[in-house]
Amino acid sequence: MLVRDVPPEDRPRERLMRMGSDSLSNAELLAILLRTGSSGQSVIGLAEHLLARFGGLRSLMEADIQELVAIPGMGPAKAVQLQAAIEVGRRIARLSREPAATIRSPQDVADLLMDRLRFEKKEHFIVIHLDTKNQVIGEEVASIGSLDSSIVHPREIFKSALKKSSASIICVHNHPSGDPTPSREDILVTKRLFEVGQLMGIEVLDHVIIGEHRFTSLKEKGLF
Repeated sequence: MLVRDVPPEDRPRERLMRMGSDSLSNAELLAILLRTGSSGQSVIGLAEHLLARFGGLRSLMEADIQELVAIPGMGPAKAVQLQAAIEVGRRIARLSREPAATIRSPQDVADLLMDRLRFEKKEHFIVIHLDTKNQVIGEEVASIGSLDSSIVHPREIFKSALKKSSASIICVHNHPSGDPTPSREDILVTKRLFEVGQLMGIEVLDHVIIGEHRFTSLKEKGLF
C-alpha cells in the first residue's frame, strides 16, 4: 500500500503531529526521513526493507553510504539524509546535560537573571518553571513592555507551565528605572496569578523584581 492510499489520519507525519513521535514505529520514523518510496514500493515498505536488511536500527546506524545506496530504492540523496539524521542522533547522545539550577531563595533568582535583565530598557516578564525539587526545568518570556493585567494573562502563564509539567513557578520582571520597589499593578498581578495557581495546583512561589544591583521579593515582603 502506498502512503497516499492510507487514510490521512493514519499517515506517519499526521500521526506524529497529532500523537507525538513516540507513537510511531521505527519504520514509520524512517519513512518520514526518507520522504518518498520508489517505483512499486511505498516509503514505509522501503523503510521496513532497510530495517530487515540491516537487522534493526543499531546495525543501520553503522551502514555506510555505499551499503545504503546498494538497497533498491535508496539513491544518494536518501542515503545522505539518513546518514545526516543518524549523525545528529549520535551527537545528541554525546551531549552532557548541565546540572539544573536549584532555586532556594530570592537571591538565587536574582543571580540567575540579574545580569540579563538589569540593562533592559523595557520591562520583561519572565516565568521560571520548577520541578518538585525546585530545580529549573525551563523559563519563558511572557511579555515585554509595561506590566499590567491585560498583558500578563494567567491563561498564557499557566499554559506553558502545564506543558512543562511544572510543579511550581516563579515570576520575575525588571524595572528599567533601576528601582525594584513593587508598584500597585505588580502586586495586583501577583495576587491574581497566585490565586489561579492555587486553583490549578501550580504554586506561584514568588515574584521577584530586578533593579540595578538590587531586587525585591514580593513573597518576603508579604505582599501576596
